[in-house]
Parts: sequence; structure tokens; C-alpha cells
Amino acid sequence: MTHPLLTQQHIDDYQRDGVVLVKGLFRDHVEQLRDGVARNMEAPGPYAAENLKEGEAGRFFDDYCNWERIPEFAEVIQNSPAADVAGDLMGSKRVQMFHDHVLVKEPGTSKPTPWHQDGPYYFVEGQHTISFWSPLDPVDSASLRCVVGSHKWDRPVLPTRWLAETSFYPDEDAYRPVPDPDAEGMEVREWTMEPGDAVAFNFMTLHGARGNETSARRRAFSLRLVGEDARYVERPGPTSPPFPGHDMTAGQHLREDWFPVLRHG
Repeated sequence: MTHPLLTQQHIDDYQRDGVVLVKGLFRDHVEQLRDGVARNMEAPGPYAAENLKEGEAGRFFDDYCNWERIPEFAEVIQNSPAADVAGDLMGSKRVQMFHDHVLVKEPGTSKPTPWHQDGPYYFVEGQHTISFWSPLDPVDSASLRCVVGSHKWDRPVLPTRWLAETSFYPDEDAYRPVPDPDAEGMEVREWTMEPGDAVAFNFMTLHGARGNETSARRRAFSLRLVGEDARYVERPGPTSPPFPGHDMTAGQHLREDWFPVLRHG
């Protein structure tokens, strides 16, 4: 039975387009997530980054893989409808944790989030993948933007380092150059969103975000989950997140002691 937040149209759109809006996914957890983001920014983890060059206005903070040390994140992951909604959208009875990600653009941060696919940075592949991007402040012009159908492209987009703007892996020829969707006339979806709404998108969906030119903060919580057919894959270099010492081999499900199963098939 489909989760009450979804209709069959949501599922069809997600499968076809690689992206859909889920209204109110974290509606009952907004304050909890705001508290978690505040805790995260007060005590950043080892992967925390500031994504602006010297002289660029504002502040663009991000950090990931903190759910095990930030209780607010752990509680939302366990108690929100995210896993059930993810399973329905992916078409997977089994839903497994991958990682959390916090992205904060302070007022007057004009720098956009570069266009990219998440998948090439990760050490997991499969049709059953999903990211939820949920703003904790009302967003209009600082919204996430996703390219329709890009999860079905025949070649992945070159992953790059956001600040240095260099290639993430050595073999650039194996990848599609980073496109300019606006200049190339691609179909881009973006929405005006309320706190707790979530954009759901496939790990291979090309996406980016506008800068925050407003006078308000733009805090966002992202949750990455995988399903039944997702498997560990080797990459030509260190992945992001790296998860050092994971000891997995190609073709395995992600190890459940590190990546808990949130919904069993």
C-alpha cells in the first residue's frame, strides 16, 4: 500500500523523471532538524567544508555523515516517514541508510551549488537510490534544481571538487563534461518549498542550487538511502564520502552494521 504522502503519480514521475516533490515529508520534524543543524555547525565533523573562495560574499557550509553523533538526525531518520516513502518511490521493499548531509547558505551567498550528479562521487550503484533534499526555511529563489531524465543518461557527468573546480578522478574521458542545462535548453524542475517539504531525486539525477541572494538563511537537510539492487562498486580514486576501512568488495550490499536497514523487505 502506497504511503499516504504519495500517489501513484509521484511514483510514476520519480521513475520517469528521476525527481519529484514530496510535500511535508519532514513537516513534523522541522524544529528537531533545525536543532540538529545548529549542533552540527557548532561542532563540525571531519568532513565539514566551507565552499567559498576568498572574497566571495556570504557563507556556504556543508557537512555529512553525522547522524550517529547528532541525536536529532538519528531520531528523524528512525521516526520520520522517509524510509517508507523512499521504498515506495524506488520500488524497493528494502531500504538502507547511506548518509546524511547538511548544506547551509547564509544570506547574501551568491555562489550557486555547481551542477553535478551525486552517484559518481559515491561507492554505490543501482536503480534503487534516492536523495531527499529538505529546506528548513521557506525557499523560492534558493531552491534545488534538477534536470528531468538525467538519471537515464548513458554516461555519468564528470565529478569535480566544488572549491578547487578540478576533476575528482583521473580518467576524465570516461565521463560526460559538466553541462550548462540552462544554456543547453534542458528541462529543469524546481519548486517553491515550505520547511519540511522534500525534493526526492535519484543519485544519478543532475542537480544544482541557486545562490541565496535573500536576507534569510537557507538551511537544508539531505538524507541519502538505497534499496534492494544497490551494490558497492570500486571507483578510480577515493570517494566522497570515503568511509575509510569499510572492507567491502564489489557487488556486495552495503554492510548493515555501518549502513542500517531502515525498512526490511
